[in-house]
Parts: sequence; structure tokens; C-alpha cells
Amino acid sequence: MAKKRTEPDRPIQMRHPIIAEGHTPATVTDQISAVVLTKTPRWWYVGFAVAFSLVMVLFMALAQLFVKGVGIWGLNNPVNWGFAIINFVWWIGIGHAGTLISAILLLLRQNWRNSINRFAEAMTLFAVACAGLFPLIHMGRPWRFYYMLPIPNTFDLWPQFRSPLIWDVFAVTTYALVSALFWYVGLIPDLATLRDRAKNKFAQHAYGILAAGWRGSSRHWHNYEVASMLLAGLATPLVVSVHTVVSFDFAASQLPGWHATIFPPYFVAGAVFAGFAMVITLAVPLRALFGLNDFITLRHLQNMAKVMLATGMVVSYGYAIEIFMAWYSGNGFEQFMITNRIGGPYKYAWFALILCNVLSIQLLWFKRVRKSVPMLFVVAMFVNVGMWLERFVIIVTSLHRDFLPSSWDMYSGTRWDWATYVGTIGLFLALMFLFIRFLPMISIFEMRMILPEADEVKEGKK
Repeated sequence: MAKKRTEPDRPIQMRHPIIAEGHTPATVTDQISAVVLTKTPRWWYVGFAVAFSLVMVLFMALAQLFVKGVGIWGLNNPVNWGFAIINFVWWIGIGHAGTLISAILLLLRQNWRNSINRFAEAMTLFAVACAGLFPLIHMGRPWRFYYMLPIPNTFDLWPQFRSPLIWDVFAVTTYALVSALFWYVGLIPDLATLRDRAKNKFAQHAYGILAAGWRGSSRHWHNYEVASMLLAGLATPLVVSVHTVVSFDFAASQLPGWHATIFPPYFVAGAVFAGFAMVITLAVPLRALFGLNDFITLRHLQNMAKVMLATGMVVSYGYAIEIFMAWYSGNGFEQFMITNRIGGPYKYAWFALILCNVLSIQLLWFKRVRKSVPMLFVVAMFVNVGMWLERFVIIVTSLHRDFLPSSWDMYSGTRWDWATYVGTIGLFLALMFLFIRFLPMISIFEMRMILPEADEVKEGKK
């Protein structure tokens, strides 16, 4: 009989481990929960103080707006949508990565999402909160917002369903509600862990109330898994639908530069592109400050870089199609819009967005760049800036020179426009600082669940 061949005894080398070696369920729980339950580091107070000061700038800008009206913004006759709609679309786009990571990757059973889904979901909620401010304050009378809700009233003033503002209200509120439910349901097992580990009575009661009586029984886990899959199924269409509805704000008009069928897929890809850039922007400093390199590994960063590259190429294709269709249509208005966008007074903004969104991401084709954490952070920052410039170019360059040369005008944000925008960044960061201080930024139980799989890979069983 032939002698049975055996594999030589040698360690299995993992190129991209899901979680670093040497961890057990106990060490995973200890290290992640320690971020919340230990003494607050000094840098957290400094960072939160800076973010809170920016929130005060936002309150000051809003107070000035409510007292004097939208005339404090740099709006004029052709450009009647300015920073408010630019920042609204930018913030909504940033929130898309959280839903994609949480819902779609969960349905596809992608375990690399487990280290980043929790703070990506939180990022979605905070970004939607910032985005939701702008349609309200852009109304001029935000205290009358209830007119946009389809509720019976004595004046029979139903919403105007042909208004893009109503579309945004329905899309954003649905998105925020489903995202908040998905985020909270995923938190329940970890809230119970913090409840059991908290050292003071107030924290025990607070986490206990939020944990909703979780005891980890088989019935609890069954209900949790069913709820998670149902919410993931509900959230998955929202990734496509929400930014599609936002794109209809522009595509449903007759204005050159907006009236384009490419906008829905182009906006969705741009939203995921911007969202993953923001996730990398947050993940890199968080893993360094809290020593979470074992959980947010290079594999996670490389996978996010690949998604950024793929969606970035779709966005680049959208830019090319806009130029091609303007030429192919033979429409003089469309051709003038592209000529004005590239060679007009806002040409530097257009070239800057091409640099940030098209040229910078070409570095991600190289493995050496994808394995360099500082380089990934730099590319992500370029994309963050570039996606804001994209919204500026789409909105302003299409509006400031429309069909009537007699109404042409230039637009630039005033100090109150910039104060409102910077203030929402402060609001986003302040909410993120509070989140990472009082709730686990990484899912504890999901990280424990993938330990057996990681061990099997290390032992050569998979």
C-alpha cells in the first residue's frame, strides 16, 4: 500500500487575520469594554472641548439666522440654493457607509464588518442629524416644519408632494428611523455586558434600562437574530433609495447640469464613496488612540480602500458621462454648462474636485499604498474634501449662469454660511466623542463570535 502523504508541520501564515492572535472571549470583552468603563483620558476632554466650541458657533449662526432670516446667507437671484443644500447632500452621503457596512455586509455574511460596523452605524446617525438641520433652517420658518408632515389638520394643508423638500423629508426620516433601530438592536447585548461590568450604581441602572432586560437566553438570541435580519433587509434598499431621492431634487428639474438620468446611480456611488472615506478618517485615529489595532486590523482598512476605489471609479465614470452627454446631445445649453464648469469662474473648484476624487484614488491601485495607514488617511481626507467640492460644483455652477444672461451672478458663502457648516462638523464630532466615551465603539459579542472562525483559519481547518 502506498504510504499516506502528510503535510509538513509548519505554522499557517495568515495574510489578513480577522482578529489578531492571542485573544480569547475574555480578553476581547476586557479590552473593548475598558474603553468605556475606565477613566476618561485627558485628550478626550481636549477634543470634546474643541468640538463643543464649534457647536456653540453653530448655535450662534442659527440664532443670527432666526433673528435676521436667510438674507444673511450669500444667496442671490440665480443661486437660491447654496450652502444649505450642498451640506445637506454631503452629510447624507457620509451616512451611507454605515448602512452599507451594517446591512448589506451582514446579509452577505462578511465577517470583516464586525470591527467597524458599530461606529459606522453611529456615524450614520450623527451625519443624518447634521443633514436634517439644513432643510429645516432653509425653510425660513423652521417652527412650521409640521406642514411637511402628512397629518390631518384643521386647515387641510396637506404637503405638496411634488416638492423635492417633501421627498427629502420622507426619505431622510425613514432612513434615520431604520438606522436608529438597527443601531440600537445591535447594541443591546453589549449594553448588558456593560451593565454587568459597571462599578457604580448609576451606570448599572442606566445600562440596565437600555439593555431592556437582556439575559442572553436562547429566546433572546433568537429574537435578536430575527430582528437583525429583518432590519438589515429593510435597510438594504435604503442604501439605494435615499440618495436616489436626493438626486431627484436635481434630476427632476429642467436646468442644464441637473437634468440627467445618470444622477441616481451616480449619487448613490458617490454617497458610498464619501461614507467609506469618512469611516477610514475615523477608524485610523480611533485605533491608534485606544490601542485597537488588534481589532481594526490592516485587513479592514484594505477592504475599505478597495470599496473606495471601486465606488470612486464609478464616480469618475459619472464625471466622464456628464461631459460626453453634453457633447453628444448637441444641446447648446448643456455644452455651455460644461464649458463654464471647466473654464468658467469656478474652474479651480472643478479641477480641485478632479484632483481629490479621481486622481488621488488612483494610488489605491498599489498594494503598498493600501497597506500604508498614513497614506490611506491622506487619500480619505482628499476624498472628504473632493466630495464637498463635487456638490458645490454641481449646484453652484449650474445655477449661477442659467438660461437668462441678465440674471447671471456669482455666489460665495458668507461668514454665516461657513459658520453653520463648520458648526455641523463640530456637532458631528461632539456626538462622536460622547458615543465613544459611553458606548462600545466595537461590537463586543460579534468580535467574540468570530474568534472560533479565526482560530480555525489559523489551524488550517479552512
